[in-house]
Amino acid sequence: MLDIAEELNRWVEQGRDFAIATVVAVSGSGPRQPGAALAVDSEGTAIGSVSGGCVEGAVYELCQQALQDGQSVVERFGYSDEDAFAVGLTCGGIIDILVTPVPADAPGRGVFAAALAAAASGEAAAVARITDGPSELLGRALLVRPDGTYEGGFGGHPELDRTAAAEAGALLDAGRTGTVGIGEDGSRCGRPLTLLVESSVPAPRMIVFGAIDFASALVRMGKFLGYHVTVCDARPIFATRTRFPEADDLVVEWPHKFLQREHEAGGIDARTVLCVLTHDAKFDVPLLELALRLPVAYVGAMGSRRTHEDRNRRLREVGVSELELTRLRSPIGLDLGARTPEETALSIASEIVANRRGGSGVSLTGAHTPIHHDGQEPPTGRIGSVA
Repeated sequence: MLDIAEELNRWVEQGRDFAIATVVAVSGSGPRQPGAALAVDSEGTAIGSVSGGCVEGAVYELCQQALQDGQSVVERFGYSDEDAFAVGLTCGGIIDILVTPVPADAPGRGVFAAALAAAASGEAAAVARITDGPSELLGRALLVRPDGTYEGGFGGHPELDRTAAAEAGALLDAGRTGTVGIGEDGSRCGRPLTLLVESSVPAPRMIVFGAIDFASALVRMGKFLGYHVTVCDARPIFATRTRFPEADDLVVEWPHKFLQREHEAGGIDARTVLCVLTHDAKFDVPLLELALRLPVAYVGAMGSRRTHEDRNRRLREVGVSELELTRLRSPIGLDLGARTPEETALSIASEIVANRRGGSGVSLTGAHTPIHHDGQEPPTGRIGSVA
């Protein structure tokens, strides 16, 4: 649901009645992950997607039905090869869809409104909804803030909300979206309930060091992937808004000093990616000496193989260990045969995605590896799990 928060937040502000269909479970090669949503308003306008097209028509009708009867429902869609026109997933997977009506006068509308407003503004928050349990609780929502406070609730056992808030808070801290099983009385022993917890977290950071032409292309690619992109260079003549109009931040400072300051200020986390494009030892060595010791998702450095070997020698001389050096992706990027800045940016972005998702980077043609790698953290943007 939070993946379409900006559009849904506008619907809330306009007072529209709408229904939300959300993927709550996936088995096999499902096209979308839990949290992906399709919403339909009372005028028939639709936004979002739950399957990339396979079952959108059927889910659209379920949303319209929910708006008419006011009932939440969970529907399962799987593969069907008996009828070419049957509703099913051509990929062979199975997905469960929770459909919830959210009319303007619904008692729980305020929780949805607060969750959507938080996600649309980039604030950290998590929304938990019951996806399996008593029919009267199905679809009810609870919003959890980073400080542990929560609003809304399920209206069942008094301990249920507190336990759900604690479980949702743990996923929020990790920036993840996923399902949680708890008891109806808030314990592990009561009648089982399943919650879908969607986390809204600020966009992960990409910091590009070196204001060169390749950096300009990488900034565009980083923005496309949903990163908050910063360009840092010690040379003010190169780090300009004219050269990098799409960067979120431009910093003129020695790279290692900027990274140290950001780390001390809490601006670096486990989703952060660092791309070092300067290939100049006076910048690279002090920067990488620090970067390779930080708990970030990715550290890559540009340069030829000769530059790479020289850089590693210099890093060893300043005390970087062999274990720390194994974290360095250098030469940066996957082997795509890239030549242009745009191709090189694609190569770097491909390695970042493969690193994040656990992909091999090999061609899928003829390979016997999974297309989707389950259990990895969600990408960028608002829904986290799978930075």
